Amino acid sequence: MEIKRAVQAGTMQSSDLMVFIEPADELEIEIESTVKKQFEHLIRAQIEAALETFAICSGRIRVNDRGALDYAIAARLETGLRRACS
Repeated sequence: MEIKRAVQAGTMQSSDLMVFIEPADELEIEIESTVKKQFEHLIRAQIEAALETFAICSGRIRVNDRGALDYAIAARLETGLRRACS
């Protein structure tokens, strides 16, 4: 699939995250998190799994995390990617 437009999904409340997705020539992943030192590798793995599921090869993915759990990260990414690719 291809990212066609800029979108966002989520909130900035505690235990949630905001995902920003934009078209780009190459794949860029940017993570800001209150728990970045401990969990950046797990957040990145969730992002990469979602991108693989949707066969995304290019785009800019920015995540601003406030301590979200895995299922919330997966849900916000899926929502954002479905919006961006439709």
